[in-house]
Amino acid sequence: MTHPETDVLVLGSGIAGLSTALGAAREGASVTVATKATQPKGASTWWAQGGIAVARKAPRQFKEDIHTASSGTSDPEALDVLVQNADAAVRDVLIDTLGVGFDTGGDGASFHYGREAAHSEDRILHVDASTGRHIHEPFLNYLAAHDRVEIRGDTAAIDLLAQNGTIHGALLKSGDAVQRLHAGATVLATGGIGALYGRSTNPAGATGDGIAMAHRAGAATADMEFVQFHPTVCVVDGDPFLVSEAVRGEGAVLRNAEGDRFMPAVHEDAELAPRDVVARAVEQAHERTGRVVLDVSSFDFAGTFPDLAAMCAEHGVDPSTGIPVVPAEHFLCGGVDVDTYGRASLDRLYAVGECARTGVHGANRLASTSLLEGLVWGLRAGMDAQGTAPREQPVPVSTTAAGSPPSDEALRGAFECLQRTMDVHVGLRRTPDGLQQARHDIRSVEADVKAWTDPSARRGVHELRSACTVARLIAEAAAANETSVGCHYMERSDAPPAS
Repeated sequence: MTHPETDVLVLGSGIAGLSTALGAAREGASVTVATKATQPKGASTWWAQGGIAVARKAPRQFKEDIHTASSGTSDPEALDVLVQNADAAVRDVLIDTLGVGFDTGGDGASFHYGREAAHSEDRILHVDASTGRHIHEPFLNYLAAHDRVEIRGDTAAIDLLAQNGTIHGALLKSGDAVQRLHAGATVLATGGIGALYGRSTNPAGATGDGIAMAHRAGAATADMEFVQFHPTVCVVDGDPFLVSEAVRGEGAVLRNAEGDRFMPAVHEDAELAPRDVVARAVEQAHERTGRVVLDVSSFDFAGTFPDLAAMCAEHGVDPSTGIPVVPAEHFLCGGVDVDTYGRASLDRLYAVGECARTGVHGANRLASTSLLEGLVWGLRAGMDAQGTAPREQPVPVSTTAAGSPPSDEALRGAFECLQRTMDVHVGLRRTPDGLQQARHDIRSVEADVKAWTDPSARRGVHELRSACTVARLIAEAAAANETSVGCHYMERSDAPPAS
């Protein structure tokens, strides 16, 4: 039986996946983009607020800021690739190709550059505080009209077609239909892991699918313990929305329930300290006093951040009295281990964006570098991935003798059990005993999922399977790393102090 083929198969439609598609198509490859998303909001890129950092005329300082935010753990070679390609990639793709209208200064001619936590200078291009949507929608439209690119929405990848250390494409599921798609190269761009936690800035469906599929196929992962939490997320009636670090960059300060500003006593950079430091401080202040708010009274909040002001109004939040905030899962710094072209440890497999561990972020990501990393690595991976012809192979697809399909209630209950485990034991602060308990609980949920799973199972079952795999990888990596660094903080009397 002949199956469909494509030169380059991209799984995911955020900035990393779209940049990959663009890079490959520019080189003459046929590209298929398969994405679970049915609308732009389904990708994390759409939700990015602060902006995209560039080197401007100080690449060395930019590199130093990224390395410092990582607690000295970022990879020097990866940093060089990011910083040296930053400005050219932004100019080429976002400005010249897509025409993104970044905010300008008072003269209306030059760009306005913002500043966020742990940046030593103003270097962040932005569109108000909703930069992601202004990049994502024109990017999707541009590629949808490209004669070498096919975009398949509402299509989930449920497994890689792997044989003898080589990836030949993926098994795709759209509705009830399951199809093999053979590819010369397969690129994972599946985004984050927010669904593993009860509170996250990620869109629904961020279940770590790419990492899970790569792991099952035998690809190496790295730095999985480094899960970054954003310190300022407003949660009203269980519906979280992120309050960009750019707000603190404009002068907003954090206060506890007693009205006291607490960050100056925690770090010399106060509210602009690295994210891991601010997030733990917010959590601890919330535990001590019951409430933390972001005080935006020192500047014109509505005038400076109209989109955020509208979001506050939509959720019934009055910024003049302080925006209530808590930390929430935001970004995985680790993932599928890749080189400077996004090549994974398996032949013909690439990973880009949040599902990839490039080494740029190390133990903690600097604000507004995720869009840039996805753009730079996506272009490089796309150009490198083209040129390999698809080769149909009789790759066996693993199946499990499925029991009775789970009810919606059983599936929801299993997800909630996993989220509780991650929230309690694998969050901002961890302990050896808690991580041991987490691994036990995750394995219990995973055992149930295995009894339900075969290719015909509905998408939610496959997503829970991925979530369990990735949760286990995070808990195992955290338990193996006894040193507190960046996002990974171990609470024990003999542990080295957190950075």
